[in-house]
Amino acid sequence: MHAFRPLLRKSLFNLFAAALACAALLAPRAASAEALLLIEADSGKVLQADNATIPWYPASVTKIMTAYVTLKAVKDGRLTLDTLLTVSPTAASQSPSKMGFRPGTQLTVDNALKMMMVKSANDMAVVLAEGVGGSIDGFSVMMNDTAKKLGMTQTSYVNPNGLPADGQITSARDLGILARSFLRDLPEYEYFVHIPAIRFGKRVTGNFNKLIGRYPGADGFKTGFICASGYNLVASATRNGRRLIAVVLGANSGTARAVKAAQLLERGFSQDNLSWLRPSLGTVENLVPVDASPPNLRDDMCGGHRKRPASDDDDALIAANGGTTGSASATGGEAQVTFFTAGLQPPLMKASELMASAPAAAEPVLVYTGPTRTGTALIAAVAADADQQATPKARGKKSRVAKKPDAADKAADKPKDTKTAAAKPGAKGDVKGDAKADTKTAAKPAGTKHAAAKPDAAAKPAANSDQAAKPAKPKAATKPPAKPANNS
Repeated sequence: MHAFRPLLRKSLFNLFAAALACAALLAPRAASAEALLLIEADSGKVLQADNATIPWYPASVTKIMTAYVTLKAVKDGRLTLDTLLTVSPTAASQSPSKMGFRPGTQLTVDNALKMMMVKSANDMAVVLAEGVGGSIDGFSVMMNDTAKKLGMTQTSYVNPNGLPADGQITSARDLGILARSFLRDLPEYEYFVHIPAIRFGKRVTGNFNKLIGRYPGADGFKTGFICASGYNLVASATRNGRRLIAVVLGANSGTARAVKAAQLLERGFSQDNLSWLRPSLGTVENLVPVDASPPNLRDDMCGGHRKRPASDDDDALIAANGGTTGSASATGGEAQVTFFTAGLQPPLMKASELMASAPAAAEPVLVYTGPTRTGTALIAAVAADADQQATPKARGKKSRVAKKPDAADKAADKPKDTKTAAAKPGAKGDVKGDAKADTKTAAKPAGTKHAAAKPDAAAKPAANSDQAAKPAKPKAATKPPAKPANNS
């Protein structure tokens, strides 16, 4: 009898563990202001879906479609990766994040794609749109036609970069479909979705997708942020020949979205042992769309409670509250990963700790302006771009006194000639775009110390400002500055 006790104990433990696992899988999830989706890349099988068919503002995950349409045109022979494109005034006027090239600058499709996908450069998205579709509107038509063909029934586009606009809508479901289509239709160009970093001149920019170089097997895709949408991420990873795609919409920080995506992926990779417990959720295409308006998270994401302006380039580390950002779903997610992986495989470092660690060392990919170059010509082009980066700094310091009093007014008068102006959904004034916006300058009131500036000082930066031609007003500093575009 004593000999059977260990066996009985083990059987009861296994039965209890199975019951807990089933309860965790079948229990209704708490409602939250975020959408989560996990699917298999090859089959489209849904492994987890929370609010996956609620409409959402995509922000810069829009650029996955911009890259898809552009690379499809390359694959079809309508242009090449070496085709030269020109930065237009419209492209140059886009809100940050951007490369900041002057109108007339030329660069290849290849370099524009790399800059757009790694730095999330809004100006490069417009350069590609105008080069492929002739205009923002023309390219938006191509994007919408492509979305329809792919079965993205909840998606509409009005611009190629995801800057705030009422008609720019998608869902986690549709983003899962798009990511699968990219991998299926453009395998030879998959490289563009997992470049770890780029080097332009002296400046190195790491991929905003924190999973790249940190989470084992991470190999795509794209981040996004505007105040209305929160922090979005489409991510993919491959393990033992199996590729999964995770979509996170509405996270409360750049690190939080990466942690949640890592938790989803880890849960998916460890679920093979418990597949018999899970009810079938079908394929991503069969998820039923919800007829609703996209949630507007602007107050939560960009309200006055934030210690610093929110942006897509969010480097805040998750150290407090047990390795989360205070989100109940993030905390619960980490606990579930621990439960599902316990006893089934060697434990992986917690997702929060993984995202806080330094990325694996990787050589940045060189990007540059001008035509395609190799060898010594490439070295010369990189050096020339580095020299141009150094020149504006010397001039900028000299003219800063004259420019500062008008900074808030200029922020409020962001470009009005395109639909990408940030006057619509999220922002009602949100022009933060998809990375570190220049909010510090725009939100800073004009200081009284500038009132004593010499009258002719404002005339010097005339080449850089459309307001510089106006004579300086002696009492400008006594007037309250215009309300900044970012009402955060």
